Amino acid sequence: MSSSQEHIEMKEMLRRGEAVCPVRYVLSIIGQRWKIPILWHLADEKRPLRFSELRRDIPGVSDVMLSKALRELEEDGLIVRKMYPVVPPKTEYTLSDRGEALTPVLYSIHAWGEEQIKMDCDVMQK
Repeated sequence: MSSSQEHIEMKEMLRRGEAVCPVRYVLSIIGQRWKIPILWHLADEKRPLRFSELRRDIPGVSDVMLSKALRELEEDGLIVRKMYPVVPPKTEYTLSDRGEALTPVLYSIHAWGEEQIKMDCDVMQK
C-alpha cells in the first residue's frame, strides 16, 4: 500500500472515531520516498523554491514523482504552491505553517543522518 493510500485509509479511520497510531499517521503523510527531501530543501533554503530548483537539489527524482509528491504535500497542507500569471509559467513552493512545524524534526533527521554517515564511514575504514 502506498503512503497516500494508507493516509486516505487512516483519515477514514479518524472519521469513524477509530484510534490511529501517531507514528503511522505521520509516515502516511511524509513517508513517500521523495517527500522528506522536498520538505528538507524547503526548510533549509528558507525561501520559495521553483520546481526546477527542487529537481536539481534532489538527485534521482523524476519529474513525475516530484510533481506527485508536491501535489500530495500541498493537499496535506504541508506546502503552499504559488503560481504567477507570467509566460513562461512560474510556480514557487514554500512550507506552510503546518510544514514549518516539521522544521525541527527535519533538522534532527539531518543531524542524525550525518552521524550515521560518519559512523558508517569510520566502520568501513577499519
